[in-house]
Amino acid sequence: MKLYRIGELARLSEVSPRTIDYYTKIGLIDPETRSDTNYRLYSDETLMRLKRIEIMKKDKYTLEEIKASLLSWTKVTHNELVTDKLTSIQVHLQQLQREVQEIRPIIDKMKPAQMKKMNKVLTPHTVACIEALLLLLGKSPLS
Repeated sequence: MKLYRIGELARLSEVSPRTIDYYTKIGLIDPETRSDTNYRLYSDETLMRLKRIEIMKKDKYTLEEIKASLLSWTKVTHNELVTDKLTSIQVHLQQLQREVQEIRPIIDKMKPAQMKKMNKVLTPHTVACIEALLLLLGKSPLS
């Protein structure tokens, strides 16, 4: 396992060392271990986690929301790769929910013929994917 000091981690993740210190302080990331000279050493998983945090920040998530999201998936699995994928899916779903809320007023004003055309565009495969994602999130597609 490759371990990085803060400077290396900052360079690879394109995040400042000060930000890494702050994220460590608030518990968003944790050092894997400490060196003999007491430097904090971070793992590849931390590098992936930093990249995920930065993506979520760009999507306008607060640090509290990011921490809660990462924590919820970490409780599901300790495998950082799986956690990263699940978090990514959750971020995309939340973004889709925001977009749906934005277009809902337009959809509500659609005429029946327009709605019929829109329903034809949604293939059974698309509908099945939506239902599967809802089930993965613990929500019934029928409710």
